[in-house]
Amino acid sequence: MRIIPAIDIIDGKCVRLTQGDFKKKKVYREDPVEVALEFQDADLDCLHLVDLDGAKKGKVVNWDVIREIQERTALSVDFGGGVKTEAEVEQLLNLGVHQINIGSLAVKEPEKFSDWLKKYGPENFVLSADVKGEHVSINGWLEETEFRLFDLVDQFEKQGLEFLTCTDIGTDGTLKGPNLGLYKKLVNRYPTIKIVASGGVSSMDDLRELKYARVYGAIIGKAIYEGKIKLEELKAFQNS
Repeated sequence: MRIIPAIDIIDGKCVRLTQGDFKKKKVYREDPVEVALEFQDADLDCLHLVDLDGAKKGKVVNWDVIREIQERTALSVDFGGGVKTEAEVEQLLNLGVHQINIGSLAVKEPEKFSDWLKKYGPENFVLSADVKGEHVSINGWLEETEFRLFDLVDQFEKQGLEFLTCTDIGTDGTLKGPNLGLYKKLVNRYPTIKIVASGGVSSMDDLRELKYARVYGAIIGKAIYEGKIKLEELKAFQNS
């Protein structure tokens, strides 16, 4: 199972939200690039990088942070937050970003996302589904929709989708454990899609349970910043 530490950016700083609420923002570090370097120094390979300003504004905002992380680390970065145009896709891929998370656009402009999957290859994209219950929320979790998670995934599975990150908003940032039932259901329903779990991971036991559930990867955020999970533990787990 891939271990994927997370960095969320607001105003160029490393923050975490609770249940997607921008009013429940906590700044953990002033320099997200330093945090990324610490992940690399711990021999972790991946990074989930989210531009929360971009998610809110509907366009990528924190280009300087993205560029510096790409230049100064060898981390395999999956990036999300406000990607809406082909120009942004090409700029991110040219910077060396490994994968681009598409969320709101997949709901509002599914034809465009389908075209990108064909043009650039499904290996370069992650369908990023943020859910409350089984309904998808968009625009930095600020807008709830009537779209059901499984209907959304069904649509893009037919287009060759290879990667899905599903964030359970109800558990995200709460440190109360992930929604295991949801991820087991996704793994069983979509055996050809690599499922990444996001939201609620609070302990190494949570990661062991997710691994047992056969998810492809797990994103860990607040548990690292609050000291619930140590980077050395993640390194050992990854190598086990």
